[in-house]
Amino acid sequence: MQISLTPELLEAAYRQGIFPMADGGEVRWYSPDPRGIIDLESFHLPKRLARTIRREPFEIVINRNFEAVIRACASRQETWISEEIIRAYLALHRSGKAHSVEAYAEGTLAGGLYGVALGGAFMGESMFTAQRDASKVCLAFLVERLKNRGYLLLDTQFITSHLQSFGAVEISRPEYMRRLEKALALDCRFD
Repeated sequence: MQISLTPELLEAAYRQGIFPMADGGEVRWYSPDPRGIIDLESFHLPKRLARTIRREPFEIVINRNFEAVIRACASRQETWISEEIIRAYLALHRSGKAHSVEAYAEGTLAGGLYGVALGGAFMGESMFTAQRDASKVCLAFLVERLKNRGYLLLDTQFITSHLQSFGAVEISRPEYMRRLEKALALDCRFD
């Protein structure tokens, strides 16, 4: 029996360290061990990207077009973002708990990311780029926003070499759950 994804179910899952992914069209639940995170205080901004950011090639905004971001993230050869997941995260966005960071170049969406914010935790879901460095600039913006607003946890779920270049590390599931519990006790505001 397939359980319908609702904003309430998604929030309850995230609060337990669990997230959904569509595998072959079927939604499955994951809680990896080890778990990928970016420690906000240890975030590494590569020099070339810092130069790009100083040039300000993009207008960076939040939540202007969440649906365009999630659909762009899903628009890949292989994707875990099904229509059911898109609908569920759109509903979570409308409830104020899913957010996007978007980069625009001359009014056109050039890249972005989205995730879920609960308490002092931000669970990054996916990112895309249509123009060089756009998603990286969004990630740097996200980290600064989270730090400035008192967040404690940036969950990347898994580690990629791309995320490692920003200082992402793996921690055990028990350590992740300790950090998550501490972060969820906070009352941070993303937007």
